[in-house]
Amino acid sequence: MTDLKTEKLAVLIDADNAQPGIVEGLLTEIAKYGTANVKRIYGDWTIPDLKGWKEFLLQYSIQPIQQFRYTTGKNATDSAMIIDAMDLLYTNRFDGFCIVSSDSDFTKLASRIREAGLFVYGFGEKKTPGPFVSACDKFIFTEVLRSKDEDAVKINRKTASELKQDTKMVNLLRRAVENSSDDSGWAHLASVGSHIAKQAPEFDPRNYGYKKLGELVAATKLFQIEEREVGDGPSKSIYLKDIRRR
Repeated sequence: MTDLKTEKLAVLIDADNAQPGIVEGLLTEIAKYGTANVKRIYGDWTIPDLKGWKEFLLQYSIQPIQQFRYTTGKNATDSAMIIDAMDLLYTNRFDGFCIVSSDSDFTKLASRIREAGLFVYGFGEKKTPGPFVSACDKFIFTEVLRSKDEDAVKINRKTASELKQDTKMVNLLRRAVENSSDDSGWAHLASVGSHIAKQAPEFDPRNYGYKKLGELVAATKLFQIEEREVGDGPSKSIYLKDIRRR
């Protein structure tokens, strides 16, 4: 793939399954991966439930797409999003899609977009079903994107003891270091991050209260950390080694 910051992205938001308070954080996050050439949000704008979105749509130039609820119990919004996503996919103008929803109905859509060779970024709450999370190349939980002035879930920084008790996370880190290491057991942090991204789309240091992977790894106290100079410049690279390995 080319430099992510040059990529053209289509952002599709399910208003029924997302909260207005995430918008600022959402678009800031998306800007890390590319440019949002299309920003659309889908819902039945005739009902009062969605009125909280209005100021955010104007402020961030997000295009609202009206979708009436034709039948009770049927999610017409999902269908409209899927149809539009496929239309945009066939234009061949985009490098990736950002699907914002906690609904498992978008699992097949994410898989189909990836089959076409495009990157899929998913955004949803921690309650998002596993199949949709796994269908994305990367999945970001929206709890870490909420505005500071929202009455939102606060992500508490986990202690070393708490991190060590998270067997799934510890095993993920250890496998990534092992599979990315050289004969001496040292692994470049960037390679470790790339390996983790392929294995667990939902992994994000912010879910544990840390901004960067290096900070999370250091907090676990399960790895040796070494900084190495790169060439003659001031830049340094971080390398990791499992403390169990001598």
